Amino acid sequence: MIYKDGFYYPSDDFKNNANIKDESIYKKAQKDPIKFWEDVAGELFWYKKWSKGFERVAPSLKWFVNGKINITSCIFENNIKGWENIKNKVALIWEPENQQEETKYLTYSELYSKVNKFANALKNIGVKKGDVVAIYMPMIPEIIISMLACARIGAVHSVVFSAFSPKALNIRLQDTKAKVLITSDGYYRRGKVINLKQQADEGLEGTEVEKVIIAKRTGNEISVISNRDLFFDDILEKADEFTEAEVMDSEDLQFILYTSGSTGKPKGCEHVCGGYTVYAYWTGKAVLDLKESDILWCTSDPGWITGHTYVVYSPLLNGATTLMFEGAPDYPTPDRWAQIIEKHKVTIFYTAPTAIRMFMKEIDEKIDEYKFETLRLLGSVGEPINEEAWIWFFEKVGKKRCPVVDTWWQTELGGIAISSLPGIGPFKPTMAGRPLPGVKVKILDDEGNELKVGEEGNLVIEEPFVPSLLRNVHNNTEKYIKTYWSQYGEKIYFSGDGAYMMQDGMVRIIGRVDDVIKVAGHRFTTGEFEDAITKHKDIVECAVVGVPDEIKGFVPVVFVVLNDGAVVERETLENDIKNLLREAIGPIALLKKVYIVEDLPKTRSGKIMRRVLRNLFTGEDLGDLSTLANPEVVEKIKEVIKNQ
Repeated sequence: MIYKDGFYYPSDDFKNNANIKDESIYKKAQKDPIKFWEDVAGELFWYKKWSKGFERVAPSLKWFVNGKINITSCIFENNIKGWENIKNKVALIWEPENQQEETKYLTYSELYSKVNKFANALKNIGVKKGDVVAIYMPMIPEIIISMLACARIGAVHSVVFSAFSPKALNIRLQDTKAKVLITSDGYYRRGKVINLKQQADEGLEGTEVEKVIIAKRTGNEISVISNRDLFFDDILEKADEFTEAEVMDSEDLQFILYTSGSTGKPKGCEHVCGGYTVYAYWTGKAVLDLKESDILWCTSDPGWITGHTYVVYSPLLNGATTLMFEGAPDYPTPDRWAQIIEKHKVTIFYTAPTAIRMFMKEIDEKIDEYKFETLRLLGSVGEPINEEAWIWFFEKVGKKRCPVVDTWWQTELGGIAISSLPGIGPFKPTMAGRPLPGVKVKILDDEGNELKVGEEGNLVIEEPFVPSLLRNVHNNTEKYIKTYWSQYGEKIYFSGDGAYMMQDGMVRIIGRVDDVIKVAGHRFTTGEFEDAITKHKDIVECAVVGVPDEIKGFVPVVFVVLNDGAVVERETLENDIKNLLREAIGPIALLKKVYIVEDLPKTRSGKIMRRVLRNLFTGEDLGDLSTLANPEVVEKIKEVIKNQ
């Protein structure tokens, strides 16, 4: 990497070997974004070419109109890399939590065989094109096989994160009217067996699910209901070897994925076959620089959109190898993640700022023992990454050699929309990068006026948007229109995130607009506060929320997680933080209180649930905490608030 005038740039060697390295791609895409995306789509296999690139009749939008495609055909027999070139190479590496168990390797041919057989198994129990199949599974190969098998036959998959509660599962099953549920007996989490089948049974009450398919993972005792429950391996073994891929219309529904609920009740985002396939393929090629020789470890779970796109579909569409790890990256030892990178010679490591800060906190002194010689690209996803974490990731993990792509996108978008391209750059800590070629981004005020360089406002995407943009909120078109198309009209997609743009077109994401705090009439974002606070040497992570105040309307309070071994008085820490805020923002950025906590409530995708923290003060309903990765921490934070 080359450092110049506050920016980092790819080395000549990286640039020369990058998939995208010509700056002119931005101008070409800006001039005619529809033609740009049609050219990208032309790289993939279509049973029938589209008649029109883009069509908008609000509230609906269409890409590659009348085109016929199947994502599994593009992954397997018609892969852009050539089936003969990839069929015998490893498609999936599965690393179990228990280090005494053997790693599993599936070649493209082996995965293809299992997908075909399981697709036939689904057909055998009555699953047809358009039926919804819910998938409630842990990080095991069967979750990928299930997703691909559904796509193969045109069934709509809806993956529900395995750590979600029976109630959360039930809500999604009711909304989708799923016909089949695929789950497992259990899974391992930090050495413990979680009885997933029991949770699934509770979540099935009152639903329309007719069949339950169970993958055996832990061998724990489970209840089995005759005529309803089937075992994954049993029906796989009896199924025929091959089924033709269902020819899907570009706008046929491919999957429904629910938002994490960080802004309230989860929304079922509908994604379609053509646009999603094109965007998943190209963003992996352009932003993650995926090549056939790469081993990508994206630490997300397929229960989240990051896992859908960059654990499953994108690497396989690009003929690369994807690695899936069953456990937590810091179990049984804090450096498990580092061991996995070196064991499997990972070349691209894509993870969340939350994980990076955890690594900083837990193994900073030990990190230099690892050389990470095979790594060539690092990525960050989930929420804005603070400067200290970015620098640590770049210097300690990337060894000042690997570009760091900070990526912004959403469940609704289906794939990365803002990021520096690693073969072009530039890269700057805390800046997500430029909008991708073909993505038209603006920063607007509440009235729809475009803001000047450096002015904070609402991040929007202009027509023609991105090919993988959600087509609807499942069963709730009214909410779809109100959430995304009411603020600025039908030609502008409102992301709900705040940002500002620099002169060079780079974008800084500052968080959800509903995380804005208005103090005495002044508008601040939580991201501004948090970036300043994490500069403190003893703080590894923090979250700022606005709480009601009789005089000022709202005042900010901060929850901080200290580095291991850090010993500091709360009053001293509070004064230090006030000084940091005064220096970074000004005297108006007055802080009410600092709470020292052991952890922050987060989703498994790494998002800090500030809504939960805020509601601890307002008395509003905390919602379904089982959707958190660490729901137990909420009660501990309550105690901290009570005692301070």
